[in-house]
Amino acid sequence: MMKGIDVSENNGVVDWQAVADAGIEFVMVRSSYGLYSKDSMFVENVNAAHAAGLKVGAYHYSYALNNDDTLQEAINCREAIDSAGVLLELPVFFDMEDADGYKTRRGMPRDITEICRTFIDNIGLDCGVYASYSWLTNKIDWQSLGCAVWNAQWGQSDDIKGYMWQYTDKLEIGGRLFDGNVKW
Repeated sequence: MMKGIDVSENNGVVDWQAVADAGIEFVMVRSSYGLYSKDSMFVENVNAAHAAGLKVGAYHYSYALNNDDTLQEAINCREAIDSAGVLLELPVFFDMEDADGYKTRRGMPRDITEICRTFIDNIGLDCGVYASYSWLTNKIDWQSLGCAVWNAQWGQSDDIKGYMWQYTDKLEIGGRLFDGNVKW
């Protein structure tokens, strides 16, 4: 089992040496979100994490409401990764959740599994799905996708361990809090 964190521009500048010194072995870095947005810290975070000896993967936060949106999001994510020119040792994950209520306010998509499948089938990279335990058990038929699963279930591990498990949003490293993950 490997210990990891996930980060985005929302974390600001990360002390990557402190992260490595805390025993963290990998990081998932947000590359992009929505139809056209790129994470402004993607390249910096990937390069600094590598310099500290960490393995790196990426994730794309989705606002997709239909397959057309999903296709554009796959293009956006792939462009962000390709233009960065960085090596990723771990998969890219399609972050399918509704943390800010965007999807709910616009009429939640009916077939979220199909939206996930569209992204996975069109990104052209090793890809998986990230979602909460609730979404993985109630909204996404993750078994039919045949991809890696990154399960967010803070505080306990349930029957969906998958590839990775996000177990907390309160992992303290160097006086700062991060989302904590483990990878099997």
